[in-house]
Amino acid sequence: MSTAVLAPATPLGLARPRLPRWAPLLTAGLAIALGALVMLTLDWGVAGWIAVAAIAFLVALPSWSYAVEGRRAAVDRNMTNLVWTAFIIALVPLLSLIWTVISKGAPQINGTFLGTSMFRTSLSQPIGIYHALIGTLLITLFAALLAVPIGIFSAIYLVEYGNKGRLARVITFLVDVMTGIPSIVAGLFAFALFSLIFGPSVRMGFGGSVALALLMIPIVVRATEEMLRLVPSDLREASYALGVPKWRTIAKVVLPTALGGIVSGVTLAIARVVGETAPLLIIAGLTTQTNWNVFSDRMTTLPVLIFTQNANPGVPKPGHDMLPGVEVAWGGAFVLIVIVMLLNLVARIVGKIFAPKTGH
Repeated sequence: MSTAVLAPATPLGLARPRLPRWAPLLTAGLAIALGALVMLTLDWGVAGWIAVAAIAFLVALPSWSYAVEGRRAAVDRNMTNLVWTAFIIALVPLLSLIWTVISKGAPQINGTFLGTSMFRTSLSQPIGIYHALIGTLLITLFAALLAVPIGIFSAIYLVEYGNKGRLARVITFLVDVMTGIPSIVAGLFAFALFSLIFGPSVRMGFGGSVALALLMIPIVVRATEEMLRLVPSDLREASYALGVPKWRTIAKVVLPTALGGIVSGVTLAIARVVGETAPLLIIAGLTTQTNWNVFSDRMTTLPVLIFTQNANPGVPKPGHDMLPGVEVAWGGAFVLIVIVMLLNLVARIVGKIFAPKTGH
């Protein structure tokens, strides 16, 4: 009886060849060289150089990967390159904007510019943005005092009491509509409302606060609603099981748990409206003096100041290339961007501080 002798099994190779780590750098270098050659040959400029280099890189690296690594790896590299390209394209105008504002606005910042208003009694008197800075802070503060309670209580009703009823659906629909209304419509509403009460010539800072509050409310409602929905139902049920009434459960359990997200949403809503121009130009008006009373007379904000100074730049000073009004506008834009950045930074810090602590 003979026994069959089996040949040793040949191991299957599961690993495919891979491009070296320096392949993207080599491809990028060749693409840049090709773009430079096209720029010098056809005189396309820097923009043409960048465009040709980007297209060459997006085509060459996936093609090389397809020849060596196969179709799946080539598609993966192609999508990765497209994502990075889209990110860089989105980053370029942002960095350009920030650099332009800093380079043109930062030199205008000094104690006189921040500490004096535009009201002057002689042509040699220096001017600044103090009145607009105070107007921006006061109008935004009163807008937050109006919008934050309304937005938070509306979100509490939608999540805790509405139960997707008819009234809750109507409120949700109206909030969605308010999210998309143009800011000038909010300004026209505030102007019409205060004109009916005080007359057609009314201009006051509180009217601007009302207009900004209309823009803030849907943002606060949406942010608070999402944070409240993220609170686990087990926390509510445990509180109810101990005999705690619903209102106290919301006040002592639900809101503290969602406080970090709510504060972040409120801060982002304030940052959203602090740069509005159209509604404040309609109802708050324009003045060169500092007004501390939001319920009387006109108030100027930084966006309105920037718009009016750019529209009326004045006569250039001897030895200055930039018009005086444009200088004030760039300085105000720099201060406004700093305020918005600080608000976003505060929102992130507060969100981390008040975020629920998780343990294992």
